[in-house]
Amino acid sequence: MNPSINTGDTAWLLVCCSLVLLMTPALALFYGGMVRRKNVLSTLTLSYVFMALIGVQWVLYGYSLAFGESIGGLIGGLNYLGLSGVGALPNPNYGKTIPQGLFAAFQMMFAVITPALITGAFVERVRFKSFLLFSLIWATLVYDPLCHWVWGKGGWLGALGALDFAGGTVVHIAAGFSALAFALAIGPRRGFGRSPMEPHNIPLTVIGAGLLWVGWFGFNAGSALSANGVAVNALLTTNTSAASAGLVWMLLSWLDGRPSTLGLATGMVVGLAAVTPASGFVTPMAAMVIGAVAAPLSYYGIRLRDKRKLDESLDVWACHGLASTWGMVATGLFATVEVNAAGANGLFYGNPGQLAIQLLAIAVTMAFTFGVTFLVAKLLDWSIGLRVTTMEEEVGLDISAHGERAYS
Repeated sequence: MNPSINTGDTAWLLVCCSLVLLMTPALALFYGGMVRRKNVLSTLTLSYVFMALIGVQWVLYGYSLAFGESIGGLIGGLNYLGLSGVGALPNPNYGKTIPQGLFAAFQMMFAVITPALITGAFVERVRFKSFLLFSLIWATLVYDPLCHWVWGKGGWLGALGALDFAGGTVVHIAAGFSALAFALAIGPRRGFGRSPMEPHNIPLTVIGAGLLWVGWFGFNAGSALSANGVAVNALLTTNTSAASAGLVWMLLSWLDGRPSTLGLATGMVVGLAAVTPASGFVTPMAAMVIGAVAAPLSYYGIRLRDKRKLDESLDVWACHGLASTWGMVATGLFATVEVNAAGANGLFYGNPGQLAIQLLAIAVTMAFTFGVTFLVAKLLDWSIGLRVTTMEEEVGLDISAHGERAYS
Protein backbone atom coordinates (compact mmCIF):
# COMPACT_ATOMS: atom_id res chain seq x y z
CA MET A 1 0.00 0.00 0.00
CA ASN A 2 1.31 3.45 -0.93
CA PRO A 3 1.82 5.93 1.91
CA SER A 4 -0.51 8.90 1.94
CA ILE A 5 0.56 12.24 0.51
CA ASN A 6 1.29 15.01 3.00
CA THR A 7 0.07 18.32 1.59
CA GLY A 8 2.52 20.37 3.67
CA ASP A 9 5.51 18.36 2.42
CA THR A 10 4.20 18.56 -1.14
CA ALA A 11 3.69 22.33 -0.97
CA TRP A 12 7.20 22.79 0.46
CA LEU A 13 8.81 20.72 -2.32
CA LEU A 14 6.85 22.61 -4.98
CA VAL A 15 8.38 25.83 -3.64
CA CYS A 16 11.83 24.22 -3.49
CA CYS A 17 11.57 23.16 -7.15
CA SER A 18 11.10 26.80 -8.05
CA LEU A 19 13.95 27.93 -5.80
CA VAL A 20 16.40 25.43 -7.28
CA LEU A 21 15.42 26.30 -10.85
CA LEU A 22 16.02 29.97 -9.97
CA MET A 23 19.65 29.03 -9.29
CA THR A 24 20.36 28.40 -12.98
CA PRO A 25 19.55 31.93 -14.19
CA ALA A 26 21.23 33.17 -11.00
CA LEU A 27 24.36 31.25 -12.00
CA ALA A 28 24.10 32.76 -15.48
CA LEU A 29 24.22 36.25 -13.94
CA PHE A 30 27.02 35.25 -11.54
CA TYR A 31 29.16 33.97 -14.41
CA GLY A 32 27.99 36.57 -16.94
CA GLY A 33 29.29 39.50 -14.91
CA MET A 34 32.76 37.99 -14.67
CA VAL A 35 33.49 37.70 -18.40
CA ARG A 36 34.35 40.39 -20.93
CA ARG A 37 31.44 42.37 -22.38
CA LYS A 38 31.82 40.74 -25.81
CA ASN A 39 31.01 37.32 -24.31
CA VAL A 40 28.25 38.01 -21.78
CA LEU A 41 25.33 36.72 -23.90
CA SER A 42 27.29 33.60 -24.77
CA THR A 43 28.00 32.98 -21.08
CA LEU A 44 24.35 33.50 -20.13
CA THR A 45 23.28 31.09 -22.87
CA LEU A 46 25.68 28.37 -21.67
CA SER A 47 23.69 28.22 -18.41
CA TYR A 48 20.19 28.97 -19.69
CA VAL A 49 20.26 26.28 -22.37
CA PHE A 50 20.37 23.55 -19.73
CA MET A 51 16.83 24.37 -18.65
CA ALA A 52 15.82 23.25 -22.15
CA LEU A 53 18.39 20.53 -22.86
CA ILE A 54 18.24 18.70 -19.52
CA GLY A 55 14.55 19.52 -19.18
CA VAL A 56 14.03 17.17 -22.12
CA GLN A 57 16.83 14.65 -21.39
CA TRP A 58 15.68 14.09 -17.80
CA VAL A 59 12.12 13.27 -18.83
CA LEU A 60 13.14 11.03 -21.71
CA TYR A 61 15.70 8.87 -19.91
CA GLY A 62 17.85 10.80 -17.40
CA TYR A 63 15.56 10.21 -14.42
CA SER A 64 15.35 6.52 -15.25
CA LEU A 65 19.14 6.14 -15.40
CA ALA A 66 19.49 7.95 -12.07
CA PHE A 67 16.55 6.53 -10.12
CA GLY A 68 15.31 3.50 -12.04
CA GLU A 69 15.60 -0.04 -10.71
CA SER A 70 19.26 -0.55 -9.89
CA ILE A 71 21.47 -2.63 -12.17
CA GLY A 72 24.33 -3.84 -10.00
CA GLY A 73 24.35 -0.61 -7.99
CA LEU A 74 25.91 1.16 -11.00
CA ILE A 75 23.03 2.56 -13.05
CA GLY A 76 19.27 2.75 -12.99
CA GLY A 77 17.22 0.62 -15.36
CA LEU A 78 14.91 1.84 -18.09
CA ASN A 79 11.67 1.30 -16.21
CA TYR A 80 11.02 5.06 -15.92
CA LEU A 81 11.64 6.00 -19.57
CA GLY A 82 9.52 9.02 -20.46
CA LEU A 83 8.61 9.17 -16.75
CA SER A 84 6.48 6.07 -17.26
CA GLY A 85 4.81 5.18 -13.97
CA VAL A 86 6.10 8.37 -12.33
CA GLY A 87 3.04 10.29 -11.27
CA ALA A 88 0.89 11.43 -8.39
CA LEU A 89 1.52 8.48 -6.08
CA PRO A 90 4.51 8.41 -3.71
CA ASN A 91 7.41 6.03 -4.12
CA PRO A 92 8.56 4.97 -0.62
CA ASN A 93 12.18 4.97 -1.80
CA TYR A 94 12.05 8.59 -2.96
CA GLY A 95 9.91 10.58 -0.59
CA LYS A 96 7.23 8.72 1.30
CA THR A 97 4.85 11.68 1.57
CA ILE A 98 5.18 13.41 -1.81
CA PRO A 99 4.21 12.38 -5.35
CA GLN A 100 7.03 10.66 -7.19
CA GLY A 101 6.47 13.10 -10.05
CA LEU A 102 7.39 15.91 -7.67
CA PHE A 103 10.54 14.09 -6.58
CA ALA A 104 11.47 13.66 -10.25
CA ALA A 105 10.89 17.38 -10.87
CA PHE A 106 12.95 18.39 -7.83
CA GLN A 107 15.83 16.17 -8.91
CA MET A 108 15.59 17.53 -12.44
CA MET A 109 16.52 20.98 -11.14
CA PHE A 110 19.75 19.51 -9.73
CA ALA A 111 20.45 17.83 -13.06
CA VAL A 112 19.96 21.19 -14.80
CA ILE A 113 22.35 23.27 -12.70
CA THR A 114 25.19 20.76 -12.28
CA PRO A 115 26.50 20.85 -15.88
CA ALA A 116 25.81 24.60 -15.92
CA LEU A 117 28.39 24.96 -13.14
CA ILE A 118 31.05 23.42 -15.40
CA THR A 119 30.63 26.14 -18.03
CA GLY A 120 32.72 28.54 -15.94
CA ALA A 121 35.77 26.53 -17.02
CA PHE A 122 35.52 27.21 -20.74
CA VAL A 123 33.65 30.49 -21.24
CA GLU A 124 34.79 32.86 -24.01
CA ARG A 125 36.28 30.13 -26.24
CA VAL A 126 34.04 27.06 -26.52
CA ARG A 127 32.30 26.12 -29.74
CA PHE A 128 28.55 26.09 -29.08
CA LYS A 129 27.83 22.94 -31.10
CA SER A 130 30.60 21.03 -29.32
CA PHE A 131 29.42 22.36 -25.97
CA LEU A 132 25.87 21.08 -26.52
CA LEU A 133 27.07 17.63 -27.54
CA PHE A 134 29.50 17.46 -24.61
CA SER A 135 26.76 18.49 -22.18
CA LEU A 136 24.36 15.80 -23.34
CA ILE A 137 27.07 13.13 -23.16
CA TRP A 138 28.25 14.36 -19.75
CA ALA A 139 24.76 14.32 -18.27
CA THR A 140 24.26 10.77 -19.54
CA LEU A 141 27.65 9.22 -18.77
CA VAL A 142 28.68 11.16 -15.66
CA TYR A 143 25.81 12.85 -13.83
CA ASP A 144 23.13 10.17 -14.13
CA PRO A 145 25.32 7.22 -13.02
CA LEU A 146 26.91 9.22 -10.18
CA CYS A 147 23.48 10.34 -9.02
CA HIS A 148 22.40 6.70 -8.94
CA TRP A 149 25.50 5.64 -6.98
CA VAL A 150 24.81 8.16 -4.23
CA TRP A 151 21.04 8.71 -4.13
CA GLY A 152 19.41 5.95 -6.17
CA LYS A 153 17.87 2.99 -4.37
CA GLY A 154 20.56 0.30 -4.48
CA GLY A 155 23.32 2.65 -5.62
CA TRP A 156 26.64 1.33 -4.34
CA LEU A 157 27.96 4.46 -2.61
CA GLY A 158 24.66 5.07 -0.86
CA ALA A 159 24.49 1.43 0.18
CA LEU A 160 28.00 1.73 1.58
CA GLY A 161 26.78 4.52 3.85
CA ALA A 162 28.20 7.61 2.14
CA LEU A 163 26.49 10.75 3.43
CA ASP A 164 25.76 13.46 0.87
CA PHE A 165 22.67 15.41 1.86
CA ALA A 166 22.25 17.67 -1.16
CA GLY A 167 25.06 17.14 -3.65
CA GLY A 168 28.63 17.42 -2.40
CA THR A 169 29.72 14.58 -4.67
CA VAL A 170 26.89 14.50 -7.21
CA VAL A 171 26.90 18.24 -7.92
CA HIS A 172 29.92 20.17 -6.67
CA ILE A 173 32.87 17.76 -6.70
CA ALA A 174 31.58 16.39 -10.01
CA ALA A 175 31.30 19.87 -11.54
CA GLY A 176 34.57 21.13 -10.06
CA PHE A 177 36.77 18.28 -11.21
CA SER A 178 35.00 18.04 -14.57
CA ALA A 179 35.71 21.75 -15.03
CA LEU A 180 39.38 21.16 -14.29
CA ALA A 181 39.51 18.33 -16.83
CA PHE A 182 37.77 20.36 -19.53
CA ALA A 183 40.02 23.37 -18.95
CA LEU A 184 43.07 21.16 -19.46
CA ALA A 185 41.55 19.71 -22.62
CA ILE A 186 40.50 22.98 -24.28
CA GLY A 187 43.50 25.11 -23.33
CA PRO A 188 43.64 28.78 -22.28
CA ARG A 189 41.93 31.77 -23.85
CA ARG A 190 44.08 33.62 -26.35
CA GLY A 191 46.03 36.29 -24.53
CA PHE A 192 45.52 34.65 -21.14
CA GLY A 193 48.16 35.95 -18.74
CA ARG A 194 49.16 38.72 -21.18
CA SER A 195 46.01 40.70 -21.91
CA PRO A 196 43.58 42.05 -19.26
CA MET A 197 40.48 39.86 -18.82
CA GLU A 198 38.71 41.72 -16.05
CA PRO A 199 35.04 41.22 -15.12
CA HIS A 200 32.92 43.59 -17.16
CA ASN A 201 29.99 43.94 -14.74
CA ILE A 202 30.55 43.01 -11.08
CA PRO A 203 27.03 44.18 -10.05
CA LEU A 204 25.61 41.40 -12.26
CA THR A 205 27.77 38.88 -10.42
CA VAL A 206 26.72 40.22 -7.01
CA ILE A 207 23.03 39.97 -7.95
CA GLY A 208 23.62 36.43 -9.17
CA ALA A 209 25.33 35.50 -5.90
CA GLY A 210 22.41 36.84 -3.87
CA LEU A 211 19.90 34.88 -5.93
CA LEU A 212 22.05 31.77 -5.60
CA TRP A 213 21.97 32.13 -1.81
CA VAL A 214 18.16 32.36 -1.87
CA GLY A 215 17.86 29.41 -4.24
CA TRP A 216 20.23 27.35 -2.12
CA PHE A 217 17.63 27.19 0.65
CA GLY A 218 15.53 25.10 -1.74
CA PHE A 219 18.60 23.14 -2.81
CA ASN A 220 19.62 22.09 0.70
CA ALA A 221 16.52 22.42 2.88
CA GLY A 222 14.39 20.88 0.14
CA SER A 223 16.61 17.79 0.16
CA ALA A 224 14.91 16.77 3.41
CA LEU A 225 11.96 15.95 1.10
CA SER A 226 9.71 17.04 3.94
CA ALA A 227 8.71 20.18 5.84
CA ASN A 228 10.32 19.06 9.09
CA GLY A 229 13.10 19.75 11.57
CA VAL A 230 15.82 18.40 9.28
CA ALA A 231 14.77 20.93 6.62
CA VAL A 232 14.92 23.72 9.18
CA ASN A 233 18.37 22.62 10.29
CA ALA A 234 19.55 22.48 6.66
CA LEU A 235 18.34 26.03 6.09
CA LEU A 236 20.15 27.28 9.20
CA THR A 237 23.40 25.48 8.40
CA THR A 238 23.27 26.72 4.80
CA ASN A 239 22.91 30.33 5.88
CA THR A 240 25.56 30.02 8.60
CA SER A 241 28.22 28.50 6.35
CA ALA A 242 27.66 31.10 3.62
CA ALA A 243 27.89 33.93 6.16
CA SER A 244 31.03 32.52 7.76
CA ALA A 245 32.82 31.90 4.46
CA GLY A 246 31.86 35.33 3.14
CA LEU A 247 33.36 37.05 6.19
CA VAL A 248 36.59 35.04 6.09
CA TRP A 249 37.03 35.61 2.34
CA MET A 250 36.49 39.35 2.82
CA LEU A 251 39.15 39.40 5.55
CA LEU A 252 41.59 37.46 3.36
CA SER A 253 41.15 39.90 0.48
CA TRP A 254 41.48 42.81 2.94
CA LEU A 255 44.80 41.42 4.15
CA ASP A 256 45.90 41.34 0.51
CA GLY A 257 44.86 44.96 -0.11
CA ARG A 258 41.20 45.94 0.09
CA PRO A 259 37.95 44.13 1.00
CA SER A 260 36.77 43.00 -2.44
CA THR A 261 33.07 43.09 -3.35
CA LEU A 262 33.59 40.31 -5.87
CA GLY A 263 35.55 38.39 -3.23
CA LEU A 264 32.75 38.73 -0.68
CA ALA A 265 30.22 37.36 -3.18
CA THR A 266 32.56 34.54 -4.19
CA GLY A 267 33.21 33.61 -0.56
CA MET A 268 29.49 33.35 0.10
CA VAL A 269 29.05 30.93 -2.81
CA VAL A 270 32.03 28.91 -1.56
CA GLY A 271 30.36 28.59 1.85
CA LEU A 272 27.15 27.43 0.20
CA ALA A 273 28.97 24.78 -1.84
CA ALA A 274 30.95 23.58 1.17
CA VAL A 275 27.96 22.97 3.43
CA THR A 276 25.82 21.29 0.78
CA PRO A 277 26.71 17.66 1.61
CA ALA A 278 26.65 18.33 5.36
CA SER A 279 23.63 20.60 5.71
CA GLY A 280 21.15 17.97 6.88
CA PHE A 281 23.58 16.15 9.16
CA VAL A 282 25.51 18.79 11.17
CA THR A 283 24.74 21.57 13.66
CA PRO A 284 24.81 25.30 12.82
CA MET A 285 28.03 25.70 14.85
CA ALA A 286 29.68 22.96 12.79
CA ALA A 287 28.47 24.78 9.67
CA MET A 288 30.23 27.92 10.87
CA VAL A 289 33.49 25.97 10.99
CA ILE A 290 32.79 24.43 7.58
CA GLY A 291 32.37 27.85 5.97
CA ALA A 292 35.35 29.37 7.80
CA VAL A 293 37.68 26.60 6.61
CA ALA A 294 36.27 26.45 3.06
CA ALA A 295 37.07 30.10 2.35
CA PRO A 296 40.88 29.89 2.66
CA LEU A 297 40.92 26.50 0.90
CA SER A 298 39.24 27.98 -2.15
CA TYR A 299 41.00 31.36 -1.86
CA TYR A 300 44.44 29.80 -1.99
CA GLY A 301 43.23 27.18 -4.46
CA ILE A 302 42.64 30.06 -6.88
CA ARG A 303 46.15 31.32 -6.15
CA LEU A 304 47.53 27.87 -6.95
CA ARG A 305 45.57 27.66 -10.18
CA ASP A 306 46.79 31.12 -11.16
CA LYS A 307 50.39 30.24 -10.31
CA ARG A 308 50.16 27.16 -12.55
CA LYS A 309 48.91 29.39 -15.43
CA LEU A 310 45.80 27.24 -15.86
CA ASP A 311 42.89 29.09 -17.45
CA GLU A 312 40.02 27.45 -15.58
CA SER A 313 38.33 30.72 -16.22
CA LEU A 314 35.81 31.28 -13.40
CA ASP A 315 37.36 28.96 -10.80
CA VAL A 316 34.76 26.21 -10.67
CA TRP A 317 37.39 23.76 -9.40
CA ALA A 318 38.49 25.94 -6.48
CA CYS A 319 35.07 27.31 -5.51
CA HIS A 320 32.99 24.16 -5.94
CA GLY A 321 35.35 21.20 -6.22
CA LEU A 322 37.67 22.08 -3.33
CA ALA A 323 34.95 23.58 -1.13
CA SER A 324 32.66 20.58 -1.38
CA THR A 325 35.54 18.15 -0.98
CA TRP A 326 36.09 19.76 2.41
CA GLY A 327 32.33 19.65 3.00
CA MET A 328 32.29 15.90 2.44
CA VAL A 329 35.23 15.46 4.81
CA ALA A 330 33.52 17.70 7.35
CA THR A 331 30.39 15.56 7.11
CA GLY A 332 32.54 12.60 8.16
CA LEU A 333 33.76 14.66 11.10
CA PHE A 334 30.70 16.57 12.34
CA ALA A 335 27.65 14.47 11.34
CA THR A 336 25.43 13.49 14.25
CA VAL A 337 22.23 11.48 14.54
CA GLU A 338 21.02 14.11 17.00
CA VAL A 339 20.44 16.32 13.97
CA ASN A 340 19.23 13.60 11.61
CA ALA A 341 18.36 10.12 12.86
CA ALA A 342 18.48 8.84 9.27
CA GLY A 343 22.13 9.85 8.96
CA ALA A 344 25.10 8.65 10.98
CA ASN A 345 27.61 9.88 13.54
CA GLY A 346 30.93 11.21 12.31
CA LEU A 347 34.41 10.96 13.78
CA PHE A 348 33.81 13.60 16.46
CA TYR A 349 30.75 11.66 17.61
CA GLY A 350 32.55 8.34 17.96
CA ASN A 351 32.35 6.87 14.45
CA PRO A 352 35.70 7.08 12.58
CA GLY A 353 34.42 4.64 9.95
CA GLN A 354 32.15 7.33 8.55
CA LEU A 355 35.13 9.51 7.69
CA ALA A 356 36.70 6.60 5.79
CA ILE A 357 33.51 6.13 3.77
CA GLN A 358 33.39 9.85 2.98
CA LEU A 359 37.00 9.81 1.79
CA LEU A 360 36.26 6.85 -0.48
CA ALA A 361 33.24 8.65 -1.97
CA ILE A 362 35.40 11.74 -2.61
CA ALA A 363 38.19 9.77 -4.29
CA VAL A 364 35.80 7.79 -6.50
CA THR A 365 33.90 10.91 -7.55
CA MET A 366 37.08 12.82 -8.40
CA ALA A 367 38.58 9.99 -10.44
CA PHE A 368 35.37 9.11 -12.28
CA THR A 369 34.30 12.64 -13.17
CA PHE A 370 37.77 13.89 -14.13
CA GLY A 371 38.62 10.81 -16.17
CA VAL A 372 35.38 10.57 -18.17
CA THR A 373 35.20 14.33 -18.74
CA PHE A 374 38.76 14.56 -20.01
CA LEU A 375 38.25 11.60 -22.35
CA VAL A 376 34.98 12.94 -23.78
CA ALA A 377 36.41 16.45 -24.22
CA LYS A 378 39.52 15.13 -25.99
CA LEU A 379 37.42 12.92 -28.30
CA LEU A 380 35.23 15.89 -29.22
CA ASP A 381 38.28 18.07 -29.76
CA TRP A 382 39.76 15.44 -32.07
CA SER A 383 36.51 14.91 -34.00
CA ILE A 384 34.60 18.20 -34.33
CA GLY A 385 36.79 20.62 -32.37
CA LEU A 386 36.13 22.24 -28.99
CA ARG A 387 37.25 25.80 -29.72
CA VAL A 388 36.03 28.63 -31.87
CA THR A 389 38.45 30.10 -34.41
CA THR A 390 40.95 32.82 -33.53
CA MET A 391 38.84 35.41 -35.35
CA GLU A 392 35.62 34.31 -33.61
CA GLU A 393 37.32 34.49 -30.23
CA GLU A 394 38.71 37.93 -31.01
CA VAL A 395 35.33 39.29 -32.14
CA GLY A 396 33.58 37.72 -29.17
CA LEU A 397 31.14 34.84 -28.96
CA ASP A 398 28.08 37.06 -28.60
CA ILE A 399 28.43 38.16 -32.22
CA SER A 400 30.26 35.16 -33.71
CA ALA A 401 28.16 32.40 -32.16
CA HIS A 402 24.79 34.02 -31.51
CA GLY A 403 24.64 37.06 -33.80
CA GLU A 404 23.63 39.37 -30.98
CA ARG A 405 25.17 42.11 -28.88
CA ALA A 406 24.54 42.62 -25.17
CA TYR A 407 25.17 46.36 -25.17
CA SER A 408 24.53 48.89 -27.91
